[in-house]
Amino acid sequence: MRRVLALLGVVALLLSPVVSAEASSTVTNGCVASVPEPGTTTPVRICYSLFKPASASAGHTVPLIFHSHGWGGSRTTDPAAFKAWLDAGFGVLSFDQRSFGQSTGVAHVMNPDYEGRDVVKLVDLVGGLDWVTKQRPGDPLIGAIGGSYGGGYQFAGAFTELRDRGRTRFDALAPEITWWDLKQSLAPQEAARTMWLSILFAGGGTHLPPAVSAAFVALIATGTWPVGKAGRDLDAFFAHNGPAWHVQQGRKLDLPVLFGQGISDNLFNLNQGLTNFDRALTARARAKSIFVGYNGGHTLPSVVPPGYATAGDPCSIGLGSPTFSSLSIRFMQLQLLHMSTGLTGFGTYHLSTADGRCLTQRNLTPNKRYPLGKIVAPTGVGLPVNLPIAKGPITIAGTPTLSADVYTVIPRSAAYFALSVGKNPLTAKVVQNNTMPLREKYTARGVRRTIELPAIAVDVPAGQNLYLTVAPIADMYAGQRGPLPGVMMLKNGTLSVHLAR
Repeated sequence: MRRVLALLGVVALLLSPVVSAEASSTVTNGCVASVPEPGTTTPVRICYSLFKPASASAGHTVPLIFHSHGWGGSRTTDPAAFKAWLDAGFGVLSFDQRSFGQSTGVAHVMNPDYEGRDVVKLVDLVGGLDWVTKQRPGDPLIGAIGGSYGGGYQFAGAFTELRDRGRTRFDALAPEITWWDLKQSLAPQEAARTMWLSILFAGGGTHLPPAVSAAFVALIATGTWPVGKAGRDLDAFFAHNGPAWHVQQGRKLDLPVLFGQGISDNLFNLNQGLTNFDRALTARARAKSIFVGYNGGHTLPSVVPPGYATAGDPCSIGLGSPTFSSLSIRFMQLQLLHMSTGLTGFGTYHLSTADGRCLTQRNLTPNKRYPLGKIVAPTGVGLPVNLPIAKGPITIAGTPTLSADVYTVIPRSAAYFALSVGKNPLTAKVVQNNTMPLREKYTARGVRRTIELPAIAVDVPAGQNLYLTVAPIADMYAGQRGPLPGVMMLKNGTLSVHLAR
């Protein structure tokens, strides 16, 4: 009998909340039942750790902040990690995304029907807690934080609620280094970012559905989007996985968002973040939102062609916070607690330049066009071509575009484009380590193309020049397999940029 009572005591202890003296909070671990995997009826388990501040009660409610991890990770269980949030007057819920940590199921990579509904189940859970502030029954006052995959869940959850309920219960978001269009990020123009894809697959490829995992391997091995069934599998898998699809369906989020995006991020590059700011929000929401670009994120050095960037986040500092994390707390205090935090810079782009200063712009629309002469560049092998564009001092910000008539000698030719800075063509380096591809599946004979170059922020000082770099190979896209080396020629080209004033 004593043994039975002892066992019951252990079970009760495991199920009871844990009080953390260090963080002055109560931590409760649990799981919710969510949408079964296709072809099954067993609910998927989504597990979480819930951090309740010591001051929170039914008589003194607080807003709650959602948090989740990056790809291949798991939730945060240590209350010390959220001490700043708890001290600032928030509760926190950190959760394991589908198939990671203690959660079950398969990773669908932010599909609204799976990961999106997982987030909704967690919002339902929070809506039933008596110590969380409610705006109406079942509608908790909540914000969200997290980066990369932990930024993707924020859009998946908010857009899924908007789709299914006509409105979202999220009141503010703070996503970092996440995507607008996942396929476009992983394989722009269906040219795979193989360096990053290899890292991502190693970190979580076994969590994908088996057919998608096999197609992913083919994508990495060939460097290009698979053909046939494998390609169709990937197209179907990535069709709904990001804000791009929701906006195509006519949905936009009407809530304030603090965006953090890595300008030297060469997986989810600045283009992805700017498009989210420009297109995923209503005009009213954008006026209440802030965009911060810093040199960081998913960063690998660009060796071929050579690039550069100065790590750091001068814009969070310029907005009065030492880090983006502390800026996020001020943003949520303003949006959820309606505190006067002195925060400014709404509706504006705050971009770290390649040399590490903060450049603030209200508009990034291209305002300068440079005509280009005929460009002949090798494909497959050879050295980059650096075409002089303009002399410093000038400042470029935003997303440049290149339009030209394209000619190729052989099919499946590709070249990689960027803006570079240097004293001469031999010393020019790619701004913030980013390139973008132009890939022709078939032989091109004067086909007009317009492509986005990597979005950047750069000061070109006096004595240096701005160049258009056209490279036959780029290390982020290692393994692209054309049949033979060849030549790409561009005629009647125009480079459009935003000159900052």
